[in-house]
Amino acid sequence: MIRVKLLLSAFVLIVASTDLFAQRRAKVEENEDTYKTFTSAGLTTNTNSGILGGVVFRQSSAISSKLWGKNQYRYLAVELVNVKHPKELAEQNFNTGSRFVYGKRNYLFSLRPEYGRELALFNRHEDEGISISAIVAAGPTIGLEKPYMVQFRNSDGRTENRALDATMSNPYQDAIGGGSFFQGFGKTKIVPGVHIKTALTFELSAFRESVTGVEIGFLAEAFTRKTNIMLFAENRSFFTSGYLTLYFGSKKR
Repeated sequence: MIRVKLLLSAFVLIVASTDLFAQRRAKVEENEDTYKTFTSAGLTTNTNSGILGGVVFRQSSAISSKLWGKNQYRYLAVELVNVKHPKELAEQNFNTGSRFVYGKRNYLFSLRPEYGRELALFNRHEDEGISISAIVAAGPTIGLEKPYMVQFRNSDGRTENRALDATMSNPYQDAIGGGSFFQGFGKTKIVPGVHIKTALTFELSAFRESVTGVEIGFLAEAFTRKTNIMLFAENRSFFTSGYLTLYFGSKKR
């Protein structure tokens, strides 16, 4: 709910700033801020993740043709994002103080190469105002199901990190808390999929060669099978999310 409110608040502020910018934008096209390539990296959050949802690397390169009189760019990106199930809820073992997500079977990470188009709706006038662009991109998704490790106490008193055994009547027998995140990567399973996104980007930096901005958008993603995130809840193969990305980068003219 907090992430949804954050995305809605950001959208309202951005729409307001867009209206102000449109009213004061100069009509001198030759002084507009244009570029050949734009490379950036950023941190993203979305409605299917925690506060820090993942990382993004993106590059836009100018192409010769225009659309509706606006500059176009070839948009390439790759992002790695954690996808959570809506039923995930961290609990605490009051005997050990360790926290874990009851019923969580696997982490799901989405590796998303993307190709698309970026359209410059408004360019900055000299070093003032903001630049606004629209993005449509799509690509394959490489879903990575990495086992969620739980810490168990063996009969000899020693502790062991292992994944849940879904065949047991009580998979949490002798469990004492969450296990190490860095174990279990060798048992990661790949789930292929595809995704598409639409977004608006807002460049807020005060200098032409360096960029600070935000990207806000919507993403839909489908996998070839249901993902095994939770043990005691209905899993699904199709996800939608709103997202917000804060990015930093540089331009070349």
